[in-house]
Amino acid sequence: MKLPRRHADHSRSGHNFGKRLVLVLAAGAAALMLVACNADLGGEENYPERRQKGDSGPVYDEGTTVFGEGGLFGGQAKDDGSGGGGGVGVNSLLWRASLDTVSFMPLVSADPFGGVIITDWYTPPATPDERFKVNVYILGRALRADGIRASVFRQQNQGGTWIDAPVALNTATDLENAILTRARQLRQSGQQE
Repeated sequence: MKLPRRHADHSRSGHNFGKRLVLVLAAGAAALMLVACNADLGGEENYPERRQKGDSGPVYDEGTTVFGEGGLFGGQAKDDGSGGGGGVGVNSLLWRASLDTVSFMPLVSADPFGGVIITDWYTPPATPDERFKVNVYILGRALRADGIRASVFRQQNQGGTWIDAPVALNTATDLENAILTRARQLRQSGQQE
């Protein structure tokens, strides 16, 4: 008795061999790419500046980063008189003055990189039927009057429900002026940090 040939099995094993070969080659190529990325090709890590007239070699300077002077966390940035240092993304005098000015209110959020301070509702002891909330925005690194904005919100308790109420027109401006005055005091006392 003659047994039938199993051509399907041979073609299947050949097909599996081809898949394995492709996988092995792909893995080898990936490994070579990873090794090539880490290869030490020599050379220097500093970038040359333009040569000065009469110089025979390149002049090297420290490279810059996308995070600016001092890197991501501030580092040892040079003092340019703006008061923005110590890892704070905005003017540090305005930042500290803002925190000092609203320190009697509970904070919800304080972002020194974005320059945003958000307080929680505060009820003055003298007027328990009203409460206030403040948002302070520091708009830049310069100590200027237009470098700060404040928003003040007020609510009144009417029958157990807090209802939005108008705020006096000069309240936000008075708060901004108080922050600027405190920032000037900090600058004069040399507490720039």
